[in-house]
Amino acid sequence: MRILSIFFVLLLFQYPTILNSNSLKDLPEPAKKKIRELISTMTLEEKVGQMTQIALAALSKQPRKESERLVLDTLKLKEAIIKYHIGSILNCGGAANTLEDWHEIITTIQDIATKETRLGIPVIYGIDAIHGANYTIGATLFPQAIAMAATRNTELMKKAGEITALEVRASGIPWNFNPVLGVGREPLWPRFWETFGEDTYLVSQFGKAYIKGLQGNDIGANNKVAACMKHYMGYSVPKNGLDRTPAWIPERMLREIFLPPFEEAVKQGCQTVMINSSEINGIPVHSNKYIIDGILKKELGFKGFAVSDWEDIIRLHTRDKIASTPKEAVRIAVMAGLDMSMVPMDFSFYNYLVELVKEGSVPMSRINDAVYRILRVKYMLGLFDNPYPHKELAKDFASAKSAEINLEAAREAITLLKNKNSSLPLNKLSNVLVTGPTANLLSTLNGGWTITWQGNNESLYPKDKLTILEAVKKKIGNERVSYAEGVDFKGNVNIDTTLALAKNADAVILCLGEHTYTETPGNIHNLELQKEQLELAKKLYKTGKPVILVLTEGRPRIIDEIVDGASAIVMAYLPGMEGGRAIADVLFGDVNPSGKLPFSYPKFLNGNTTYDYKPMENFAPNKVEFQWPFGFGLSYTKFTYSNLKLSSQKIYAHDTLTVSVDVTNTGKLPGKEVVELYLSDLYASVSRPNKQLKRFTKINLQPGETKNVAFKLTNSDLSFIGRNNKRTVEPGKFTVIIKNIKKTFELQ
Repeated sequence: MRILSIFFVLLLFQYPTILNSNSLKDLPEPAKKKIRELISTMTLEEKVGQMTQIALAALSKQPRKESERLVLDTLKLKEAIIKYHIGSILNCGGAANTLEDWHEIITTIQDIATKETRLGIPVIYGIDAIHGANYTIGATLFPQAIAMAATRNTELMKKAGEITALEVRASGIPWNFNPVLGVGREPLWPRFWETFGEDTYLVSQFGKAYIKGLQGNDIGANNKVAACMKHYMGYSVPKNGLDRTPAWIPERMLREIFLPPFEEAVKQGCQTVMINSSEINGIPVHSNKYIIDGILKKELGFKGFAVSDWEDIIRLHTRDKIASTPKEAVRIAVMAGLDMSMVPMDFSFYNYLVELVKEGSVPMSRINDAVYRILRVKYMLGLFDNPYPHKELAKDFASAKSAEINLEAAREAITLLKNKNSSLPLNKLSNVLVTGPTANLLSTLNGGWTITWQGNNESLYPKDKLTILEAVKKKIGNERVSYAEGVDFKGNVNIDTTLALAKNADAVILCLGEHTYTETPGNIHNLELQKEQLELAKKLYKTGKPVILVLTEGRPRIIDEIVDGASAIVMAYLPGMEGGRAIADVLFGDVNPSGKLPFSYPKFLNGNTTYDYKPMENFAPNKVEFQWPFGFGLSYTKFTYSNLKLSSQKIYAHDTLTVSVDVTNTGKLPGKEVVELYLSDLYASVSRPNKQLKRFTKINLQPGETKNVAFKLTNSDLSFIGRNNKRTVEPGKFTVIIKNIKKTFELQ
């Protein structure tokens, strides 16, 4: 039984440095040959097993409470790996596990896979490490993606990816189901905060940085993991705003807005992709051969493997009704280009696919292609060499250095939206009332995918991390801080107590926002913030005390009716485990806020317009009006822009245009400023956006200091998807916009 396994592993050892130069390119031919040789020795059942992914919960003792330790069911595990030859396992079994428990779980799995099967092929384990290793207890948990995008600091994003990779790999897991590369243009959608915002370029750049952090130049390194770009594609704009509901996206728009982040991820060597759970234009994406095989694999040249989302193959039958039987659903998905099925609770996919191949409904060539792609990634990850946890990484797990980087990310994310009469920063000698439903919860700083799927079990959160209330107390002293919840998420109120405390305070820190959620449980039909929270704000305004709104929310909830009465408004998004400290640092002036909105904050319930609106949307009598526009964010100091220069007034197709501008800190405090370059294509064969973000950077300026910032634009920055659904560049005039300064050039 062991001869073939040992033979193959020895062959792999002949190529120990084969990936060191650049593991993210396709494998050299000798390595490809070894994988094909292994495939030639595999039975149909062994191949289909590699394409099957089962959840840990299906292989564990049941039921498990979230506070209890997970216990594997060895008989179930052996059945899955030895009888059904499964090649992948996922998830956490219900809640985060300790580092030691993960080591035991992964070691047990790999012992069976490598020592008790005919070929000894290791399992590839996958996990949703959405903002850090959130399913390992004590991990470094960063601001969620929407907050990271607000930093406009891709270097911080890369560092977050590096730390996440180390802590996931330290847990014994080599595969992370992240980043989300959907472009977030529907704020009702409950996964909005998992995106990097509404702009295609912003999403592409943050996705690129994160993938670099996760994978590095060698995903086989013991502190790197395989990234999984998701959810390919168009998932983020459901027509009715609800999770896993239809999207209507013309192909030109699909290619213009939603494809580029995935295209960039492929260029960066992202090795796996998860498919959109929903449908586009009436066709479930799990069945769409044109999108998966045609665009992704053939057109973009994606070399990795495609995994389904949770139960989404069987849903082609049960939900989408395009397959008359579960077996037909499997055939459709596999032939569309799905390589691995996240089944995830039974072996139905395995059984159906074996039957389909034996009947001739699915050719062996499709199976071999899928298995080759899967084994290729396992090889690149170094699993054939060592599939076991790298326990030596534990010394760097949740380090003090990682916590400081996490704190810096939270600080840079926080976005100051209003500061009437310089109400902020607050004086540290002030007496303050801290109130609101998010004031004393860690869960509302983190959101979903935190310890549990929904992130809503406050009892499981670490005791050494600070809520907003606790951070404020630590900042200015317990004796200067009073607290009342004011209102909870169920609508229960204690407003009288809150108002009485407000009378004795110099200022009120009112913490509003959302409870935790993700995916379908987070569906809402109304973007307006909870009525009881709005009423609490109005009554506090009547006390005459300065009220500082602090928003911890995963999507921009409508608050127009309480904006005018607030003295200051701070957008904290979902800032992670260090969010409480970061918020207190900003409120009391130890940190100058520098975040910029990664989305357009709507003013009206039906006013969901993105910043890159079309000219007709703002052409009389139409009028675009935001509560705050994309890219907005105030500072405690003042920045002045001048001397916008172009290297040429006329360029040709292959020229590079250099754009430079001077930025001066004309205020009295040091500060970080985000410099953004927008481009307008004045006339084209299709209606173009009024402007599009093309470059951004973040600089640090001392009072009185000036820095010259330069960007380079190339032909691709001037391109768009034309009427024939192909990328094109047309001659004509373009306007460069940086802050409130514009310059025009002509492409000849």
